[in-house]
Amino acid sequence: MSVVKINVLTVPAEQREELEKRFAARAGAVEGSDGFEHFELLRPVEGTDQYLVYTRWRDEESFQAWLSGPMQAAHRPASPEGGAPQRPAASGSTLWSFDVVQAAGPKA
Repeated sequence: MSVVKINVLTVPAEQREELEKRFAARAGAVEGSDGFEHFELLRPVEGTDQYLVYTRWRDEESFQAWLSGPMQAAHRPASPEGGAPQRPAASGSTLWSFDVVQAAGPKA
């Protein structure tokens, strides 16, 4: 079965809009990767400053291939109009990993 990777990003309130803009700007950067299955950016509603970046992959090897290649380019700090590179919008990051052992979807 698939593997799930959840990147837990600590994002100060004043950086939330910036983080969401940056993810929107690189929409499509992961979708063409071999073994990629799903992506969601989850905004906290209350009680936390942590966003969750949920991705699902066919297997660990697919995730590792993306991590060592396309992810590096997608996460390189951009320099707006030739200026200094942007600072990270998140102040911290933790990666959680899971194997999918059961899954269900809506009944047809």
